[in-house]
Amino acid sequence: MQMHQIRYFLALCEECNFTRAAKRSGVSQPSLTNAIGALERELGGALFHRKPFIALTALGHAMQPYLRRIAEAADHARETAQAFVRIVPVNSELAPTPPPLPAGRLDGCSSG
Repeated sequence: MQMHQIRYFLALCEECNFTRAAKRSGVSQPSLTNAIGALERELGGALFHRKPFIALTALGHAMQPYLRRIAEAADHARETAQAFVRIVPVNSELAPTPPPLPAGRLDGCSSG
């Protein structure tokens, strides 16, 4: 599972249209379609009904909260890293302890 597949899935959930989801994601419609197909193969089933309109399948509904949390955690990690490097030079050996993760987030490795 790749991050771009997750982001495309979430865009398609919101747009309910492959062309609009692709435009929103900044990719071609065939690229988005291929990525969704690869994600569906990896997860073992269709995530979307395609006809008569785009709608989540039962598997899509089951996966949506997990994939949303993955995307949110990735966004939070990127924001934390960006804030960290603004405060502490990358080469610094005296790195401050990062802020605690919000409740419900995955625990990280302890340093030491």
